[in-house]
Amino acid sequence: MDAADLLSRLRRLSHALPRAGILQLPPGLSAEEAIQTIRAALKALEPRPTVRAKRAQAGGVARIHVDGAARGNPGPAGVGVLIIGPDGQVAERIHRSIGEATNNVAEYRALLLALERAQALGYTDLEVFSDSELLVRQLQGRYQVKHPALRKLHTMVRERVGAFSRFDIQHVPREQNAEADALANLGIDESRRPGRRAGEPDGSGGAG
Repeated sequence: MDAADLLSRLRRLSHALPRAGILQLPPGLSAEEAIQTIRAALKALEPRPTVRAKRAQAGGVARIHVDGAARGNPGPAGVGVLIIGPDGQVAERIHRSIGEATNNVAEYRALLLALERAQALGYTDLEVFSDSELLVRQLQGRYQVKHPALRKLHTMVRERVGAFSRFDIQHVPREQNAEADALANLGIDESRRPGRRAGEPDGSGGAG
């Protein structure tokens, strides 16, 4: 029954009179109709669940600065990664020695580490910043990847990028990538600590 019919029946039911513990229904209203009316009224009064819009997955865009450095080409090399979460707060600072490598290999290794950590942190949308024009232009498809070692690393990056909903990489001036650069150099410095093997992460997993 619709709302108007229900209200009409409730008005009629309101004329029922109490008689020795029972209700004397008004003329023209049967006991079955009265029960149906009461049930319909109770159902109409049940709270309905609020329809809420689905919340977007926790996230937004994570901003990541990467840098690789080598003292000598090749020479002792390190990588640095600065990850800034969608809330604008620094999520991780990472520095790591990668042993002997060229500067370009170090740049790729820094990006691979950044992608690994971003995935572990649950980020799906990434904006990556690097001061390596070669790295950025190769990943944008503007430069060819000719060196065999870089070709392998390039393929690895492209495979990992596929795990993200959005991936954008941009070239920035060195001064806008200063913290990642400092982290990469810290990675090189740590590789020279006495008793430390090349490429061995520090006790905190390489986080600075």
